[in-house]
Amino acid sequence: MKNRFWKCLSVFVIASMLAPASWALGYTQTRYPIVLVHGLFGFDNIGPVEYFYGVPAALRSGGARVYTTSISAANSTEVRGEQLLTQVRQIIAATGAGKVNLIGHSHGGPTSRYVASVRPDLVASVSTVAGVNKGSKVADIVLGLVPNVSNTLANAVGSFISFMSGGSGLPQNGRAALQSLSTAGTAAFNARHPAGVPTTACGEGAYVVRGVHYFSWSGGKTWTNALDALDPIFLLTGAAFGEKNDGLVSSCKSRLGRVIRDDYGMNHADEVNQLIGIVNLFETSPVSVFRQQANRLQGLGL
Repeated sequence: MKNRFWKCLSVFVIASMLAPASWALGYTQTRYPIVLVHGLFGFDNIGPVEYFYGVPAALRSGGARVYTTSISAANSTEVRGEQLLTQVRQIIAATGAGKVNLIGHSHGGPTSRYVASVRPDLVASVSTVAGVNKGSKVADIVLGLVPNVSNTLANAVGSFISFMSGGSGLPQNGRAALQSLSTAGTAAFNARHPAGVPTTACGEGAYVVRGVHYFSWSGGKTWTNALDALDPIFLLTGAAFGEKNDGLVSSCKSRLGRVIRDDYGMNHADEVNQLIGIVNLFETSPVSVFRQQANRLQGLGL
């Protein structure tokens, strides 16, 4: 009996020592709640499918308080930003935390930056994941080719996604979304809200502005898994860039504040663990990247 006890204890100790540190208890337990912000045509969840697929549960497993937001699937950065600000206030009121850590994907990046710019007292950090921080060539092309058709289609898609995710009352404006995501649109936005934006072509921005910490990471690959139905789309759209990109955003133009990496082997969907977790098998799991960022925030007392 004693021998069995010591054998079991030994196995447990060895297993604990070999377990990845990133899955240790309390690894993602940040001081302030983490708020996930979706991008263009995004949603919190549609049935069992999450936009940030598997990310909230993984963050919560390590102690984080996590909230997903529901804002217009297609609209301007400012409109989406005001919607997000309302939800941030509600989260702070419910938790008494005082501030939040915002993590935004794609258009969710500048949307989060808007909130940090107008109410820095409510935001501890902003992390953008393939954030459209200096525009997207794809938005430029779509606006230039078929502006009226693209606006109608974007409105229809945005309304459908909003309805399916339970947010049917949110306003949709496809043209405003595309203008916000264009090179000219983001340049105008950055002039009004410059915090964290690099002043050089492919550099880093200020790490901390008005008490808000800024971070970014992104992918630099378009085709990552033959089983993913979205990969051919990103392979096609990525050809428009002529530089490293994830299919929708240039790696250099995604940079903000402290750059974690801009060359993960991920495309624009992989970065949030979509399509339902079908991602590059030879790259760090997107979920692990989110967990690592939570731990980084924890280390900074955020």
